Amino acid sequence: MNGASELASGKGHRDENFPVASWLVRPELRPAILAFYHFARAADDVADHESAAPERKLAQLDALAAGLGGERSASAEGEALHAVLRARGLSDQHPLDLLEAFRRDVTQRRYESWTELMEYCRYSAAPVGRFVLDLHGEDRRCWPANDALCAALQVINHLQDCGKDRRMLDRVYLPLDALSAQGIGVAALDAPRASAPLRAVIAGLARRTGGLLAQSRSLAGQIADRRLSLEVGVIQSLAESLAARLQRRDPLSERVHHRQPEALALALRGGTAALLARLRLLRRHPA
Repeated sequence: MNGASELASGKGHRDENFPVASWLVRPELRPAILAFYHFARAADDVADHESAAPERKLAQLDALAAGLGGERSASAEGEALHAVLRARGLSDQHPLDLLEAFRRDVTQRRYESWTELMEYCRYSAAPVGRFVLDLHGEDRRCWPANDALCAALQVINHLQDCGKDRRMLDRVYLPLDALSAQGIGVAALDAPRASAPLRAVIAGLARRTGGLLAQSRSLAGQIADRRLSLEVGVIQSLAESLAARLQRRDPLSERVHHRQPEALALALRGGTAALLARLRLLRRHPA
């Protein structure tokens, strides 16, 4: 068995910024989603390990791919997800795309532009939502809105963690052209508080993220599965709130994450909005 567990962070699905296989999801599908999550978490921990050599990280990611392909004793997380995919007749393309993003995390530490960052999100974020949609048997016409939402969630995490990523991994997801336009470089992230130019960069990227969330707002109403629709509505509401906060707050020195009462109130609002969207759709298309 591979040594991915030696690089584990100890982080679990309840520690994530957004819901993972919450009680809203149909109970019979939660184990499959958690198998995907554990695979992704193992790969993320490998790519983000502070001291492991790049060669070791890439070898562990290859072992996860081997387990996903059905190779015995290669990777516990890969084998578990392989079994789920076979049992449900699903492709391994989404987890393979995800591994491409983690390989890039090992080898690439800077992104030149928003376009390059979005291309990264195509591999790092979109496959997660696409897997969940495929697992629920949803129409693939949902993919464009899904991809926008998943990219927005990814950028929100990047913005919240921009100081930590620079400090611990020398990894910067803020596009270099956005920093350059404000007359600064990645060293601006080393300060205990964001300078005015860095705040302008973060706020500008948060506004662009708001544009992605405008594109994804229809997703909850497009989803046929009622429970998944509600979960997506909750995630949309949480993301919109965080994107707005990042236009006002400094993630280097201020809290951006929601406290539990705030998150619950936003979840209720998001779930209600998803229900209303479904009702409007049913009135227009009763069949």
